[in-house]
Amino acid sequence: MTKKEFLLLQALDNLELDIFTTESLEKEYHLDLLDWQSSFDNLVKSGYLISIEKGKYCRHNFPNEYVISNYLAQDAVVAYGSALYLHGLTKQFPNAIFVQTSKQKKHQTVFDVHYQFVRLRPQKIIGVIKKGTGNHQYRMTDVEKTLIDCFDLPEYSSDFPELLRAFAAADLDAEKMIRYCRAVRNIAIVKKMAYLIEILNKKGLDSFLAYAKKLTNQKYTLFDDLGEKKGILIHKWKLQMNLDKKNILEIVKK
Repeated sequence: MTKKEFLLLQALDNLELDIFTTESLEKEYHLDLLDWQSSFDNLVKSGYLISIEKGKYCRHNFPNEYVISNYLAQDAVVAYGSALYLHGLTKQFPNAIFVQTSKQKKHQTVFDVHYQFVRLRPQKIIGVIKKGTGNHQYRMTDVEKTLIDCFDLPEYSSDFPELLRAFAAADLDAEKMIRYCRAVRNIAIVKKMAYLIEILNKKGLDSFLAYAKKLTNQKYTLFDDLGEKKGILIHKWKLQMNLDKKNILEIVKK
């Protein structure tokens, strides 16, 4: 390693940067890469720095796939089954990191980790919190938005019984749920969650139940979208229960 290469790594150490873009090095940290280009290229060739995408790099020993996910799309947010796992609401580790973004983005694999991007309208990307510190921060959905998203697009979630267990275990804020449901605009999932709140006897969610009741339409919704179209009808919430109350309660106790 040349002295200049060593000094460049030392500069990254001083700035506490394990992951970065070349644009941020120049604009935010005022490091003129024209002066360092040869050294920078050599560090990449020798494996001290790893290219995760054009103009985006990390140190060779940087392991945090959630932070990396936030660098792969401009407004990336870890969501769905990945956020469910991070919140400790499921033990099922998803086979991909699920990431919301308002931009069109192809799925990709970095360091043998598969990243799956779900494009949403910008107004649906809410309920975002930050985890980690400094250069290791990443954005993810909070508990309420994670569960709402999983009901909305269950193909990016855990299996349905696991989602029911997660919902039963979660401590939920009614006002957040109302705000997020207004953004997502899916009446069917509002009815499902309202029914679950009632049979699970979850406390502190009366305002959400009132909101759900006003929203409930006359169209019957199949409770488990992937199940058979059969079962009793719950008139209050306009649900067809292809998974009955007894089975639901047995599932959430496991």
